[in-house]
Amino acid sequence: MDLQRRRSKGVEQTLEVPITAPVTNDAADATFEALYRSSRDDVYAYVAGMLRDSAAAEDVTAASFERAYRKRQRFNPERGTRRAWLFGIARNAALDELRRRDRQRALSSDPEDLDAADPAGEADVSLRRATLQSAMGELSRRERELVGLKFFAGLDNSEIATTLGISESNAGTKLHRTIEKLRRACDDAA
Repeated sequence: MDLQRRRSKGVEQTLEVPITAPVTNDAADATFEALYRSSRDDVYAYVAGMLRDSAAAEDVTAASFERAYRKRQRFNPERGTRRAWLFGIARNAALDELRRRDRQRALSSDPEDLDAADPAGEADVSLRRATLQSAMGELSRRERELVGLKFFAGLDNSEIATTLGISESNAGTKLHRTIEKLRRACDDAA
């Protein structure tokens, strides 16, 4: 009997629950979109330089932007530019990928560059690329990261310093030493 009283008597009885739209900040979304458009190629180039694998670089770049989007409200302009903040996130994502690889297996050699130009048609370019790739192989992970931030991502020394959490003068010094080491390695290989 008690159950019968609780049942609805007709289809006219409905509950109306107001639907609330998620709160969005159009200005923050527009700022993030502008950051994405201006930095996506540089982030990819930086990550690809660190990982030396284009497919993994695409995944890490996408993951970096996803993390940045989720954490966009945490950006603090007192700690640096949005671009440096984004590269810090990309750096951490790339290092996570490298650590994951190290746990799975030791990479004995670089993957074949499928996008490389035909050596017969561009022998000089191919030789220089091979020399640079060999010289980059002699650099430590940290040194390759510096080269990637400077030349693949196009960051200036202050942005590199913010990304790595070191002083600007220290970033410049380390970068100079790394470039000199890379130059010597290229000269020795030539």
